[in-house]
Amino acid sequence: MKDVVYKNLGVISYKEAWDLQEKLLKEAVHKKLHSKGAVTNYLLFCRHPHVYTLGKHGDSTHLLLNDQQLTEKGVAYYHTNRGGDITYHGPGQIVVYPILDLENFGRNIRQYLRNLEEVVIQTVAEYGITGERIQGATGVWLEAGTPKARKICAMGIRCSHWVTIHGLALNVNTDLSYFDSIIPCGITDKGVAGLSQELGIKIDEKAVENILQKKFEQVFDAHIKISNTPINALSPTS
Repeated sequence: MKDVVYKNLGVISYKEAWDLQEKLLKEAVHKKLHSKGAVTNYLLFCRHPHVYTLGKHGDSTHLLLNDQQLTEKGVAYYHTNRGGDITYHGPGQIVVYPILDLENFGRNIRQYLRNLEEVVIQTVAEYGITGERIQGATGVWLEAGTPKARKICAMGIRCSHWVTIHGLALNVNTDLSYFDSIIPCGITDKGVAGLSQELGIKIDEKAVENILQKKFEQVFDAHIKISNTPINALSPTS
């Protein structure tokens, strides 16, 4: 069982969260390459203000707004270095960034993604919702294999020297209308979903976070350690 430091970043801009991940990744890789001891694993939870993010190999035409429209809508836009295509982050959505040394968690990127999916599948099951996988379409889906297939959780990662950044975004109380301005994940024949829309009620997001954290511990055989370190001081030695 490996220790994983848990930190809830609260509401944080996408760029600030990305910069923090890159900092932790750089320090972890430096430690690995120079034999400076074990890498600290992190599990970062947060929310982002409205933002569209495009994966490194994504198609920019899947953003259906121009710069002026983005400004009018109050949505930021970033072309990132994660995998996957375009997605949306915003209020009511729980974003999870695991920064893990996969040499401690199986050294298998495909299995890592399946494990992330499993965390979400087990989480939504607590609300009576059946999450599923679709072959070749990373993430968690509802009514997979039917004309009603819709994604409730998007995923995209980057891995360097077996250290991961980026992660997953679970729609909880998300305003799904923001997905209308993109072709989510580059997929034109499937929709998006959120816990609140599926259940017809507003969801306690903190309760969902607690479940996600527990399911992560179980699926990854990890021991969560809560960090009270300020964001600007967070580092593998904290």
